[in-house]
Amino acid sequence: MTSNAPDLSIAPAELDEITGDKALAWASAWSAHTEQQNQDEELAGRIRDALDTDEKIPYVTRRGDYLYNFWRDREHPRGIWRRTTTDAYLRGTGEWEVVVDVDKLARDEGEDWVWKGAVVRPIANDRALIKLSRGGADAVTVREYHVDDRAFIDGSELPEAKTDVSWIDRDTLLVGTDIGKDSVTESGYPVEVRKWERGTAIEDAPVVFRGERSDVAVGAHVDHTPGFERVIFERALDFYTSRTYIDGELVDVPEDCIVVPHKQWLFLLPRTAFDGIPAGALAVASLDLTEKRVLIDDFPIEDLSVTATTLLVTVLDNVVTRIFRFELGTWDRSEVELPEAATASVVGTSPLDGDETWINVSSFTTPSTLLRDGEVVRQAPALFDASGLETRQHWATSADGTKVPYFITGDFSQGQRPCLVGGYGGFEVSLTPGYSAVRGISWMEKGYYFVQPNLRGGGEFGPEWHSQVVKTNRHKVWEDHRAVLEDVVARGYSTPEQLAIRGGSNGGLLTSGALVQYPGLFGAAVIQVPLTDMLRYHTLSAGASWMAEYGDPDVPEERAALESWSPLHNVTDSPTYPPALVTTSTRDDRVHPAHARTFALALAKAGQPVDYFENTAGGHAGAADNEQVARVESLIYTWLENQIGNSSDQTSD
Repeated sequence: MTSNAPDLSIAPAELDEITGDKALAWASAWSAHTEQQNQDEELAGRIRDALDTDEKIPYVTRRGDYLYNFWRDREHPRGIWRRTTTDAYLRGTGEWEVVVDVDKLARDEGEDWVWKGAVVRPIANDRALIKLSRGGADAVTVREYHVDDRAFIDGSELPEAKTDVSWIDRDTLLVGTDIGKDSVTESGYPVEVRKWERGTAIEDAPVVFRGERSDVAVGAHVDHTPGFERVIFERALDFYTSRTYIDGELVDVPEDCIVVPHKQWLFLLPRTAFDGIPAGALAVASLDLTEKRVLIDDFPIEDLSVTATTLLVTVLDNVVTRIFRFELGTWDRSEVELPEAATASVVGTSPLDGDETWINVSSFTTPSTLLRDGEVVRQAPALFDASGLETRQHWATSADGTKVPYFITGDFSQGQRPCLVGGYGGFEVSLTPGYSAVRGISWMEKGYYFVQPNLRGGGEFGPEWHSQVVKTNRHKVWEDHRAVLEDVVARGYSTPEQLAIRGGSNGGLLTSGALVQYPGLFGAAVIQVPLTDMLRYHTLSAGASWMAEYGDPDVPEERAALESWSPLHNVTDSPTYPPALVTTSTRDDRVHPAHARTFALALAKAGQPVDYFENTAGGHAGAADNEQVARVESLIYTWLENQIGNSSDQTSD
């Protein structure tokens, strides 16, 4: 296999120019060749059909009397924002009112609009701040919309930026946005909050709160709970430390303690122990912090949700979810009944509207079930043949003796088989079992194995599971990953030649790092929207916001650690690496596409086997609609089949 790179002489600096003519021509030519060599129209069609099916669950958010849903299908590839009543939803009669048709809007305005959400005015529920992105980037335009009249309101648009907005009243907003260099942090997020009144220019709106440009971001949220109306400001100092202010008063807790105000209480989630609250626990405190009570200290906390009278806490028990319910005030605890060995998540509550609770449940082989107040209201269809498939959990031993769990799913009567290993290992992101029609159709239905490891860096076992591997200890993530790959082979599930690894974003850093560190342990690597240039990542797009995770290249000790594993800086021409597929999106304004471009170029220059694909839209997700998802996923799985699948002849082209 050769790289098929269109031009090895292009200067890496030219690839920094996101929409530069040379960079786009280079990316387009290589992408076209990669796609041509890895086409499977039938697979793409099956994936598209699964994504567009009318039988998938329409997840809803309550706003007053209506349930709102954003829906994509073949007729509406960009999507429609729609609403229905509770009775109609429970009857399943399909009685939806279209509120915003993004496809029509894009056609009418000649823009590549991608839906990024709506902020409905609380209690009144009459207006919404619609967020629209060009091509799927994080930066959005924000426009006021009259929900009942189905019309945008002139004079209230905020230009494209990474904007944070919250309603004060019908004519007043709190806004953090980009109106010039001094208005954003070094990471490109708002550094100040302005009080914007209707009929005035955002530039003239007074600043009511400001952080420092070295902060990651500054934001504000207006609490509309009757009797507890207030403004909550937050300065994110880095990814794991922050300061919370209620009506301008600083909440006096350690900066590594997450603070969630609700009514007359503060929910506290400290990363390190303080004042009798263990690290990783959940406590409730009075607003003045004079009274504190630990609610959970025996499980890692995954999520908090509140209803009018209860607190719902999702925890992990050896990477299996459980949900506890607490009665507000008495703090009586009970457990929500859930199916065994499944992942459950609270997907909707509306504390201003009552105690209604929506919970989704699924596993690797069981499609989603949606529960409303404990009753099944929707069941997603089985979109791939999972007969004979089961899931096991194993534990691998990392280099420092840490036991690292992973799930493996497949038909274990088949013996050694091609095996795809995922992974992330960062930012306290927990990977739990979940149903993927795309993966099932493209991979598992063939009898191949799928492995999901729970590497350190995630949040599966609390804050310390993450903090063990930040900055100068980052190398331990790869030690965990390596241990899982070796364990899969040692247990007889697969062979190195039949193993493939796949990861995106921080997971793309994981797989690109694995490629240059231990290339002999697997047969192919898919590296999506990755970080690879770790000596200047902090200067590219939102990279400065991640220094608490990876380290500061301007600090000598941390730079030395970064340089030791930075994928781009450790590419060599020997030994020969397994084939790599590197993908990105031109519109990714979170992880700069130069990371993927320069890494693919470096591999090609070193004579290593590499393919490259860059989608022109899609943002950090890599795809902006179902058609693009089907296109990209079919390319990836066809490429994997060509490298390690049973139909592959394992020859070089």
